[in-house]
Amino acid sequence: MPQINKTRSHTAVPGNGNHLTRLRIALTTFFALDGFIFAGWVVRIPAIKDQTDASASTLGLALLCVSAGGVVTMTLTGRLCRRFGSHPVTVVCAVLLSLSVALPPLTHSAAALGAVLLLFGAAYGGINVAFNSAAVDLVTALRRPVMPSFHAAFSLGGMVGAGLGALVAGSLSPTRHLLGLAVVGLLVTAVAGPTLLRHEPPTPAERIPYDAKAPRRMDRRTRGLVFVFGLIALCTAYGEGALADWGALHLEQDLRASPGVAAVGYSCFALAMTVGRLSGTALLERLGRTRTVVVGGATAAAGMLVGSLANSLWAALLGFAVAGLGLANLFPVAVERAGALAGPSGVATASTLGYGGMLLGPPAIGFMADWFSLPTALTSVAVLAGLAAVVGFATRRVAGG
Repeated sequence: MPQINKTRSHTAVPGNGNHLTRLRIALTTFFALDGFIFAGWVVRIPAIKDQTDASASTLGLALLCVSAGGVVTMTLTGRLCRRFGSHPVTVVCAVLLSLSVALPPLTHSAAALGAVLLLFGAAYGGINVAFNSAAVDLVTALRRPVMPSFHAAFSLGGMVGAGLGALVAGSLSPTRHLLGLAVVGLLVTAVAGPTLLRHEPPTPAERIPYDAKAPRRMDRRTRGLVFVFGLIALCTAYGEGALADWGALHLEQDLRASPGVAAVGYSCFALAMTVGRLSGTALLERLGRTRTVVVGGATAAAGMLVGSLANSLWAALLGFAVAGLGLANLFPVAVERAGALAGPSGVATASTLGYGGMLLGPPAIGFMADWFSLPTALTSVAVLAGLAAVVGFATRRVAGG
């Protein structure tokens, strides 16, 4: 087994509580920063579209470069983490993410926008693999299932970034806004980065996992299990992408909600997901991973059936919130288990599949809406959430937890 993170003389053992607490705070900060920067960029997409004079189709192709850059980089980042350690890679990717978010307002064509978004997506995909790999190491050392708390920080950062972006959109140009995000990102990295650079997680030999299982070699069985957890991540991310792009339109078009009320739909989903992740550690300690996945998937499926098929606006909003609660901890559990089995390679595989689900969701919903109707198309989120529950139950004996 190759060493995932090489230790130095000050590498902590699991019992060093202060060391692990500092690492947890630093990693939580980077998760929140990632959500903050990405959400800040997303809210300025309409202004960037006007600036580049891009049509809807050409803008869509440019935005696809974010995903393309992320997917390509994720596998490479897993290798970099194995060679250099997940902490230095996290810091480098945070710097690249902060710098690249300032580039889109400097472009004046869809082609140039696509080029800079390829770099932004590469940094975004890289940091997601790197800090998830680092978080898996920390979860192992703490011997507590705290992975959902990191993803809750990402959700909170996203909510703050989106809210702040909405507030300043009318008074700040995209150039100044995104440059401000870059400055914030660099400052936060300068403050939190040294903690990661000074301290590295325990090596595999020193790990004492709370489930008493050390990471395994990527043999056929391990690859199969990692793929299973990646499939669960895909089912979760599909729902997130679908609701982000189509939830408001469903409420406005099918339930006659005003634009302002329709925008509340995704807020209900995102807030419920954040609450679910904040309580995720307690839930995992009480139910275990398998039950958490099964119950979460079933809950999300029920919520989305209500959210997509209800004739009442308030019932639909409630359904979105229930779906957010159900989906909240599926992705963190999937990534943590993949990382525990195969280190950064497992995290990279599960993250890539999950990211693929977020890519697949919006266009798939669009095609199905054309063929059938938007409410019917949104039920596919319920189907995949139910599939995640079935997969989690079916692999309960071989996956552990």
